[in-house]
Amino acid sequence: MGKASSLLLFLLGFGFFVVTYNLITLIVHNRSSSVSSPLLDPVVQMPHRKTKSSPAAPFHVALTATDAPYNKWQCRIMYYWYKQKKALPGSDMGGFTRILHSGNRDNLMDEIPTFVVDPLPPGLDRLIASAESYGQKLTGTVAMSTFPKAH
Repeated sequence: MGKASSLLLFLLGFGFFVVTYNLITLIVHNRSSSVSSPLLDPVVQMPHRKTKSSPAAPFHVALTATDAPYNKWQCRIMYYWYKQKKALPGSDMGGFTRILHSGNRDNLMDEIPTFVVDPLPPGLDRLIASAESYGQKLTGTVAMSTFPKAH
C-alpha cells in the first residue's frame, strides 16, 4: 500500500472540519431560534390578515405569456399547480391572470383566465424581457379595473 500524501490528509481533515462546523452551527441556530419551524424563513414571513372580516387571499398570480406552443405548455402546467395549491385548506392563493402579450386571442383563453395586451411596436419586440415588461405595463394601465379589487 502506498503512503497518503500530506496534502491529501490536510484536505480530508479540512473538509471534515467544515462539515462538522456547519452541522453544529445549524443545530445550535435552530435550537435558539424563535421560529416555530426550521423550514420557515425568519426574514421573509408570510403576511398575516389584519382582520377576520377580509376573507380575500393576499396572493394574485400574474403570468406573462406568448402564443408559442412551449409557452402554452408552461402556462398549463403553472395553472394546474396553482389550482392544486389553491384547493389546499388554508391556502392564501387568490386569483390567477395570464397576461397574453401577443395581441390575439388563443385557444387557452377558455381554459386559463387571460387578459390580452397589444404586442410591442415593431423593432422593440426582439427583446423578450421588454415584451413581458410592456405587457405588464399595459395590464396595469388598461385593465386594472377588470381585476377584482381585493387582489
